[in-house]
Amino acid sequence: MQLPRPNPDLPHLADVVPSVLAAMEVPGFEARIDLPTGIGSACVLLIDGLGAELLDQYAADAPVLSGLRGETLQVGFPSTTVASLAAVGTGCRSGAHGMVGYTFRIPGAGVLNPLRWRPHPWGEDLRTALPPEVVQPMPTTFERAASAGIAVHVVSNAEFTGSGLTRAVLRGGRYIGVHGLGDLAASVRGVLAEGGFCYGYHGDLDLLGHLHGPGSTAWRMQLRQVDRLVESVVTGMPPGALLAVVADHGMVEVDPGRTLDLDDCAPLFDGVEAVAGEARARYVYTAGGAMPTVLAAWRETLGDMAWVATRDEAIDAGWFGDRVADDTRQRIGDIVVAARDSVALVRRTVEPVESALRGQHGSLTDLEQRVPLLLAHA
Repeated sequence: MQLPRPNPDLPHLADVVPSVLAAMEVPGFEARIDLPTGIGSACVLLIDGLGAELLDQYAADAPVLSGLRGETLQVGFPSTTVASLAAVGTGCRSGAHGMVGYTFRIPGAGVLNPLRWRPHPWGEDLRTALPPEVVQPMPTTFERAASAGIAVHVVSNAEFTGSGLTRAVLRGGRYIGVHGLGDLAASVRGVLAEGGFCYGYHGDLDLLGHLHGPGSTAWRMQLRQVDRLVESVVTGMPPGALLAVVADHGMVEVDPGRTLDLDDCAPLFDGVEAVAGEARARYVYTAGGAMPTVLAAWRETLGDMAWVATRDEAIDAGWFGDRVADDTRQRIGDIVVAARDSVALVRRTVEPVESALRGQHGSLTDLEQRVPLLLAHA
């Protein structure tokens, strides 16, 4: 089986924040992407779910965003919010930072949902029993920048203040909790005017893509609102300011005819201790000695619906980057499954809400992997 490999010619989402901080001449950061020099203040604004191909297809709905279109980035595996926000926050790929998916198993602690910082599929808050700073111990780019004397802010939803994921991958800046697009735009403009650095986040485009499908009328109307958000920031930028708009992944509208309910395929769970991940990127954790049999069952059942690889095969193919830490290796499933074309590998019993979504992501297709880098420089 020939596995897909990352495109060596595309920069990675993890390269953005270090490059922006290097453009601000913050000590300890290298320029991995060419950016304007003489930057006095900067914001990296992440629009959840804004894939490069989707933006190009619906450019008429986003004239401001399209006018800023520059390089295309890749987000790595899995193409999902947890891994990508960790890439932004650490400047590293998933093999190094270890936040390897929507859900993944931590030895001795079970399967974790990092978005909620609870056991998957349900359970109590784990922030005390499983401190986020222990799960992801690397210093963040924000911590390093703040230590160098830069005023750092994180501007995101008020509900995420102090969340497990925030503490794990976005710690180090002063958190500004916002409640809407206007609040977000005003807060970003305030940071830029004061001469600092901020990371901003907006998630509603991703939400509507999940619910209604990417490219749906609801999704396109939200894209227009995102365009106005960016326009509001750009028109208020002071001299020497830089805005870099990125995304954490794109999205695929799944084909109901190519959807497999794993919970309805009992033979797939013979010799399996846990299944994690999400509908387009699954981890399979096997019982001792059962891996070859489980691997054969998954490959036979899924056929051309997915790439089904062992952990070592996926690592060797570069899915998790050039470096995979020992702790990360233990979190990756013994078997790694990446859905092809518009396939969804759902779990309607264990994950009823997630399984009903029309838009999904996590795998290795260009629709999911490629995101835009949009730059405005005052």
